[in-house]
Amino acid sequence: MDLLPHFHREVRAFEAAARRTAAAGGAPPVPSCPGWSVSDLVVHLGSVHRGVAHIVGDRLTGPPDAAGPAFSAGLPEDTSDWPRPESAPNHGPLPQSLADWFAEGAAALEALFRSRAPEEPAWTWSREQTTGFWLRVQTIEAAVHRWDAENALGTPGPVDAALAVEAVDHSFEVMVPWSRTRTAAPPGSGERYRFRRTDGAGVWTVRFDGDDVRSGAGNGTGTGTGTGEQEACDVEVSGTASELMLFLWGRLPAGRLAVRGDREVLDRYATLVPPV
Repeated sequence: MDLLPHFHREVRAFEAAARRTAAAGGAPPVPSCPGWSVSDLVVHLGSVHRGVAHIVGDRLTGPPDAAGPAFSAGLPEDTSDWPRPESAPNHGPLPQSLADWFAEGAAALEALFRSRAPEEPAWTWSREQTTGFWLRVQTIEAAVHRWDAENALGTPGPVDAALAVEAVDHSFEVMVPWSRTRTAAPPGSGERYRFRRTDGAGVWTVRFDGDDVRSGAGNGTGTGTGTGEQEACDVEVSGTASELMLFLWGRLPAGRLAVRGDREVLDRYATLVPPV
């Protein structure tokens, strides 16, 4: 799918939430990101954008130096009123200059994505070493954090269904094995999960056997590997594509979705796949 329109929409919506916060005079806490305010969230995503732009723009073949000059690019001369990460959560006013800095970085990254082919090589933390991987990851991250910011301010809008389906696929194909390896998650005991989309076709299954994770990703077609409907499961979770995505990213509790089966097994999902 063409992810660029989704990236554009989500970063602009995140910027709008940042500017609403700046106009309100104080940064509320972000319930889905404990220990952060909306200001801290803006600093985080703006920094990530600059880091990814450094990787893609400079065609890095290895991990970047987190203390390098690329991570401070575009800073205004005076940042004395900016939130400090070491002081999080920062509930003071969100400076307009911080919102501007975010917008500039997001626009620069979007322009870079538009100028590079998705298959162009780029270092990533995953097996897929392409620019397209970064576009997909950053589009999903922008959608999640846009939801975070809007949720902190009031009522968040859902994630676009097509993007949410892409994110669910990405969760099972990339994030689940990466999260388990990164956190040394406990071995599975044969737990079997089914996730069913209610606003369109889509069924995903995942089974945890020891360190082996077997998934049948439905990629929105409802067919997956051909076993999604027939394979036995311990618990089935149903919701819209947006709700399933947000549940898998630890943003929605299971109580917001329809659940059939063993709830204890469902509760164990966060242990088998620790939140990122």
